[in-house]
Amino acid sequence: MAETLLMTHADTAVWGTETVTALYGETITVPCNGGALPPTDVMFIKWKYEKDDGTPGDLLIKQAHKDKATVQANDDYAQRVSINDKFSLLINQASLKDQKTFTCMVVSDVNLMEYPVSVIVHKKPSSVEIMDKSEVLQKDKPTTVGTCVAADANPAASITWKKNGKPLVVDGKAVMITSSMKLDPATGLSTTSSTLQYAATKGDIGAVFACVSTHELTNQEIDLEPFPIHYPSENVSLQIVSKEPIVEGDNVTLKCQADGNPPPSAFFFHIKDQKILVENVDNYTLTTISREATGEYKCSLADNEKMEASKSIVVNYLDLSLNPTGKVVKTLGDTLSVKAEKSALGDAMMSWTKNGEKVKEPEFRKPVITSLTKQRAGDAQYKVLTCEAKGVPEPSFQWSVNSTNEESSYINGKAIHKITVIPKVNLTVTCSVSNKLGSDVMTINVSSVFKDDKEGKGSQEDSEDQTKLIVGVVVGLLIVAAIMGLIYLLYMKNSRQGSWTTGEKEVGTSEESKKLEENNHSV
Repeated sequence: MAETLLMTHADTAVWGTETVTALYGETITVPCNGGALPPTDVMFIKWKYEKDDGTPGDLLIKQAHKDKATVQANDDYAQRVSINDKFSLLINQASLKDQKTFTCMVVSDVNLMEYPVSVIVHKKPSSVEIMDKSEVLQKDKPTTVGTCVAADANPAASITWKKNGKPLVVDGKAVMITSSMKLDPATGLSTTSSTLQYAATKGDIGAVFACVSTHELTNQEIDLEPFPIHYPSENVSLQIVSKEPIVEGDNVTLKCQADGNPPPSAFFFHIKDQKILVENVDNYTLTTISREATGEYKCSLADNEKMEASKSIVVNYLDLSLNPTGKVVKTLGDTLSVKAEKSALGDAMMSWTKNGEKVKEPEFRKPVITSLTKQRAGDAQYKVLTCEAKGVPEPSFQWSVNSTNEESSYINGKAIHKITVIPKVNLTVTCSVSNKLGSDVMTINVSSVFKDDKEGKGSQEDSEDQTKLIVGVVVGLLIVAAIMGLIYLLYMKNSRQGSWTTGEKEVGTSEESKKLEENNHSV
């Protein structure tokens, strides 16, 4: 059973005609009196239609007391019409020929009522496609992008064009759109065509064009793949493909390029007084170039020699002579003087070799110690001493302490020497370096690893011991000061007593001198 799709609305015509919209090829349902129930005294219901010539045509009649309707049509409708339980007219295989006015006549005992219904049949486009698509677009030249066709629709579909999602508007220069519509006389269906012509720019590289078909039943959009944009060359460049600097005997390639699309495939290379044509390639190679090749070179487009570019080439060369040459015999210890003369274009640096190996002029330097450090890793029972020095030739190292392990390196005039020591007591360690140009010395204090361990055991005990030591020193100083003061008082007392007793110059006896000396010792 075909699916029935109805779009019904009340028409404002004077006749009070109702309008029904149906889909092409589907079943049309035409309601009687908007689908309302007939009166109870109905005798029969009859459906008829208006022919193309304006005369009425009978379709079918349904008696109230009978279950089945009687088909009265004798044309194409005889096989396509029927009636449902709501007295609606059903028409199978809807076509544009069914766009007519159908009338439902309701006859009762006392009334005869007619309800005209106008039928409209819609059909979406059977296909939407772009034909006659262009391969490329031309810069600043109108080119047909393609023709968009929406076939077999009712009503006719409308077509618009987009570029990068935005509608294109006809301007008579860059955008031109030509539309047309054809009607199929057999089916009455419409086919809409729209041709887009577009003058591209370089900015349209990668642009996406789209055709949009708009219809009452559906909208469709078809995208085109981006087009290549063709445009003539506006700039030409000449490249020199070679290692720098160019040296006499090298191969040098000249490469000519232009910014047109597609790229040019033929060029002229102007080599001195010659004009050489190359096709399907963009380069020309000068083999084993000589110093005479120094000069200006040009290339141009084969189809437009005014489009050209130029570049200068400088060929570097070097002529070298030695004096003396050949085999030279000298006595051991004699001086050999060799003179080199050069003639060159460009920078040239000379070096000397002996037996095929480069001779390097040595730069001798007196050794200088740049660093002397010590390091202990965690709780290790040893310390690593590192002595660094600079000097040429390589300096030798000497330490003032015995070591258990030694490491040394010498790179680019920098020498590093490491030793491992186990100091049981505090030491002052000396690092000495020397070569034939001189020597240098540096010292470092190294504490005992065992003393370090003891010092790390308790900061509070160390603090208390230091406090006791300070107090002891202070007390000792006070006692010494008191003793010295007492001696001074005794001495002054004895001295004053002698003066007060005699009032004369005091002359002590030997016995008194001995007693005074004993007193001083006892104090």
